[in-house]
Amino acid sequence: MYKVGIIGPESTGKSTLASYLAERFGGVLVSEYAREYLEERARECGRAYAYTREDVLQIAEYQVQQLREMSDASSGKVADEVVFFDTELIITKVWLQHKYGECPHFIEEALRAYPMDIYLLCFPDLPWEPDPVRENPTLREYLFDWYEREIQALDIPYYIIRHDL
Repeated sequence: MYKVGIIGPESTGKSTLASYLAERFGGVLVSEYAREYLEERARECGRAYAYTREDVLQIAEYQVQQLREMSDASSGKVADEVVFFDTELIITKVWLQHKYGECPHFIEEALRAYPMDIYLLCFPDLPWEPDPVRENPTLREYLFDWYEREIQALDIPYYIIRHDL
């Protein structure tokens, strides 16, 4: 299995790129779990996208579980596939550090135990599109730089994706 992590700040085309690449190359798409989780949580609570540190930790635990399952060579279906991760654990790690000032060790351990083979880091050069789950229109370059440092610290190859506007 070849794992491609597609990350970047909000509203930079990650989901569109991940879907396109999975379809174009006949790969497996792992959709953004945080969005799915937050939308479900809003329906359950009856209010708009309020979340807690514990919610972000649940998202992280699910992402680690996905990585563990996808990395298991006995899973068969994905063993010979290219897997495109629309958003992944680095974003959750950075969010925990940014919002709550800490990151549990299990996230660092998972990033090293189940590394991506390559990252596509989306640059924030697309116009911001408001969305009920998005909350950082002014921090996109700051977060981009942080994500890039995280990838570099893992010593994993990456490409910066810029868009033709």
